[in-house]
Amino acid sequence: MRHKLSLILTLCAWLLATGSHWDLVQTFAWGRMVATYSQSMSLTKAVQKTFSVEGMCGPCETVFTAKQKQSPDTDAVGAAGKSLGKILLVFAPEATAPLLLGPVIFSGSPSDQTAPSPTRAAPPVPPPRALA
Repeated sequence: MRHKLSLILTLCAWLLATGSHWDLVQTFAWGRMVATYSQSMSLTKAVQKTFSVEGMCGPCETVFTAKQKQSPDTDAVGAAGKSLGKILLVFAPEATAPLLLGPVIFSGSPSDQTAPSPTRAAPPVPPPRALA
């Protein structure tokens, strides 16, 4: 029960953080507007009037202004001088060259601890089959 409750609360918090509650309010307002307009006119005209800019109701205007306030296209610095945007890179990675700390040490027998030769022959193609 506790696991389900935590999942439901997490989902609700995520929906509120992403602004999905405004979509629910907008959908409810459109449904109410279509139902109201369809009582006095045809369904196609009711839908056209619902989605026209001139037919905005109170909840539609509230949702429109709320979405304008939270849109990412707004200015990055608010009126109080505080940053409204996100900082994407706090610590930018530096371009570094790989460091060679010394000779390469191979594990195995002492005779295998020599560095490989750059003129080493290529392996045979196809590789030899294992003896059965």
